[in-house]
Amino acid sequence: MSELRIYNSLHRQKEVFTPLHPGHVGMYVCGPTVSGESHLGHARPYITFDVVFRYLQYLGYKVRYVRNITDAGHFEEEGRAAEDKISKGAVLEKLEPMELVQKYTNLYHWAMLQFGNLEPSIEPTATGHIIEQIEMIRKIIEKGYAYEVDGSVYFDVKKYAASYDYGILSGRVLEDMLETTRELEGQDEKRNKADFALWKKAPPEHIMRWPSPWGEGFPGWHIECSAMSAKYLGTQFDIHGGGMDLQFPHHECEIAQSEVAHGDLMARYWMHNNMITINGRKMGKAYGNTIKLTEMFTGENPQLEKAYSPMTVRFFVLQTQYRGTLDFSNEALQAAEKGLARLWSAYETLQKLSWTGGNGGINEELDKQVRTWCNECAEFMNDDFNTAKVLANLFELTPVINSLKGGQVKMHEISEDTFQLLQQTWKTYLVDILGIQQPSLTNDDNKLDGVLQMLIEMRKEAKSRKDYAASDKIRNELLAVGIQLKDEKDGTVSYSIQ
Repeated sequence: MSELRIYNSLHRQKEVFTPLHPGHVGMYVCGPTVSGESHLGHARPYITFDVVFRYLQYLGYKVRYVRNITDAGHFEEEGRAAEDKISKGAVLEKLEPMELVQKYTNLYHWAMLQFGNLEPSIEPTATGHIIEQIEMIRKIIEKGYAYEVDGSVYFDVKKYAASYDYGILSGRVLEDMLETTRELEGQDEKRNKADFALWKKAPPEHIMRWPSPWGEGFPGWHIECSAMSAKYLGTQFDIHGGGMDLQFPHHECEIAQSEVAHGDLMARYWMHNNMITINGRKMGKAYGNTIKLTEMFTGENPQLEKAYSPMTVRFFVLQTQYRGTLDFSNEALQAAEKGLARLWSAYETLQKLSWTGGNGGINEELDKQVRTWCNECAEFMNDDFNTAKVLANLFELTPVINSLKGGQVKMHEISEDTFQLLQQTWKTYLVDILGIQQPSLTNDDNKLDGVLQMLIEMRKEAKSRKDYAASDKIRNELLAVGIQLKDEKDGTVSYSIQ
């Protein structure tokens, strides 16, 4: 088997993967900001790195997979005014910030479960690590690379760039950024436009606030990932992953503050998945083209012609290598739905078959071709997790499986070893590594069932925290549209339509 090679965004080339500690892998992936519901664009990184997690485990590594939850922070994104998304969302929805966080964390976990994603080893939250963030900021100030202004602390990018390689990940040049960055609200107190907040002073109306050496405030966005990855993976670890949109400024700033605080380059391999676009345009709230995951599963979005099952979405994502562009269309999703059904049917057929031998010799050409298609799957996964080529080979094998079932190809035409390799390849790659499960239907009943299951989970969570008002509200709202819930003795919930 060939060695695993990963495209390292840090060096813009594929490199042989060699972990810091033999047999062990530390991987950090930037998780969701739980200020709102996850959308289709969020599906790609979490499905991508679920497959990376699965494959590393398949190779025999003991993997510590850390994926954070951002439930606080001062967001400074390129070209946008900085804001605290959690506090803003809480005000808009008239909820306590942690109530908003819990609501959307539950929905996020529910969606990940629908996709069949494995749970990460550790899922830390920003609010649970305020102390670690404050301590890291103190170190950066002590080393002279951050400054305080009226209760806020900023990282001095210009000073850092004089001694370190700022732009090492994104390829940005600081001088160009200083010339082209437009003035945004709230930047007056910074020494330079490129400086970013490590800690922000909380104005009187700000809901989320913590005590610090600089007064009451809240952390910057970038500092949380640096602090949490260092706590659980060490000051240097193997893989840092996330969407390509995080490469700058988020990951670039992570590198800068971590290098100053710890003296290490943080992660050795940086992986970035490409975005899902709609008609060639990035998906996002700013463009008004987002499709929430619940909408994907129910079809309740004007951009959707029908509902699509979570496994169809997963299959759609994996049909393209993670660094390639992936453009959404109903035609592409419907083609993925058909392709998934075809592969799953072949998988079920293969599991029911057994090698019986028979009269006649082996078809050497066919036997060799089947073994080649099977063995290439490992080569493709080792070539920067190329799931698209793995699926292409499974499609090549599908007619062989169907012909074995129909008798057009006799069982004796392939050897017993080849048949066992064929069975094992499908189980290993389709199910264990790519994480494909039996696809569900997407008719009207299943659309309804998807929404109901989400609401039932939300009601169950409300009851667990003894919020009976919220639990009763969900029950009554369903009853108003003719859906009656029944709590069964075994703890499950059934429903009937009146």
